[in-house]
Amino acid sequence: MLCLCLYVPNSDQTEFEYFESNGLPSELKSLFKLSLFLPSQEFSTYRKWRKKSLKAEEKDLDGQLDFEELVHYLRAHEKKLRLVFKSQDEKDNGRVDTQEIMQSLRDLGVHISERQAQRILKSMEKNGTMTIDWNEWRDYQMLHPADNIPEIILYWKHSTIFDIGENLMVPDEFTAQEKMMGMWWRHLVAGGGAGAVSRTFTAPLDRLKVLMQVHGSHGCKMSIVGGLTQMIQEGGMRSLWRGNGINILKIAPETAIKFMAYEQIKRLIGSKPETLGIAERFLAGSLAGVIAQSSIYPMEVLKTRLALRKTGQYSGIADCAKQICQKEGLGAFYKGYVPNMLGIIPYAGIDLAVYETLKNSWLQNYATDSADPGVFVLLACGAVSSTCGQLASYPLALIRTRMQAQATVGGGPQMTMSGLFKHIVRTEGASGLYRGLAPNFMKVIPAVSISYVVYEHAKRTLGVR
Repeated sequence: MLCLCLYVPNSDQTEFEYFESNGLPSELKSLFKLSLFLPSQEFSTYRKWRKKSLKAEEKDLDGQLDFEELVHYLRAHEKKLRLVFKSQDEKDNGRVDTQEIMQSLRDLGVHISERQAQRILKSMEKNGTMTIDWNEWRDYQMLHPADNIPEIILYWKHSTIFDIGENLMVPDEFTAQEKMMGMWWRHLVAGGGAGAVSRTFTAPLDRLKVLMQVHGSHGCKMSIVGGLTQMIQEGGMRSLWRGNGINILKIAPETAIKFMAYEQIKRLIGSKPETLGIAERFLAGSLAGVIAQSSIYPMEVLKTRLALRKTGQYSGIADCAKQICQKEGLGAFYKGYVPNMLGIIPYAGIDLAVYETLKNSWLQNYATDSADPGVFVLLACGAVSSTCGQLASYPLALIRTRMQAQATVGGGPQMTMSGLFKHIVRTEGASGLYRGLAPNFMKVIPAVSISYVVYEHAKRTLGVR
């Protein structure tokens, strides 16, 4: 058992003392001491490790970690490392090679090249064989305790945290420990609450986007300031939040159905349902999104109709649903269904690809002691990936909205998806497919920022560790 004592003198060097207690020759059973000097920046990992060990293993709460407590911590930590090593050693030959390193990271959604895997092995192995045995693995992990792969899943939540009004992202993964301890549902509840607050704050921009998408077909050039002014003049300040109620109500059923469907689909398509690669995650997430959207799609139609209503047109959500059913039939609740489902593929695929690319780039270049990217990196990655996903799927979203709103447009022809697409390109040009894009992008940064802050507070309130 290797134990470490640290002394930090007021100089550029730091003294380390290593004490051997087990596994020494009989003639060295008495305490053996070795001292050496290293630059002071080299012991940052040890500081974090000792802080963690004080919290985890101190029994007498005196603020100091004695020898017995340190030995207990190291033994427990070594058992955990052995389990991780055995899970990496898929060939069960007592050694881990580059292919096994690549596969283990691929299972967690982190794709690296063979050259990068070789660099990882070189940092661990000592004899030039490009494989690592248990002793090399243990020694490296003991000195780099923050390089635990599940931290990536723990810190890089995406769809659970960020809500920009469209719940089309691939669901997040949860570690086995999070599932076992019941932390997964706390994350989902915190994310749902954050989405409700975020959508409420950005509702005026969301309603403006819908108005610009629909009324562009009239040849009406609506600006951002002009649209907001028109809404206030027509219905007062409260009219800015029309359609927000149903937009919040659909969060809970959509999130629950999507999560349950995602978990079931993972079990069907993968041998290891808890660790799928990017392609499998995209497939499972897209199918789960289709199932969830199909279940709550009538609420999407109600949201659009309520956002477009005039003052006094509907007395509430139930009255809106009643009038649609009486005047247009039940089929009206699925207008725009096809373009909405088609839009899931580019949105979810590009959002996932961009987010994973940014995540992997940060992990390769900056993740030294921890996989925790910090708030600003996480917000930037979430905002960029969501913006790219929206940009790719926006024409389909616009066509969906216009099809949902067709009965509210006086005298407007009832067009099919392809007919509406051709009509927009012919009468308004290709730019007509992107009407309302400006207010849609304007809400991305405040939406991800607000949802993150609320999520973190809700997570602590719910006792997420």
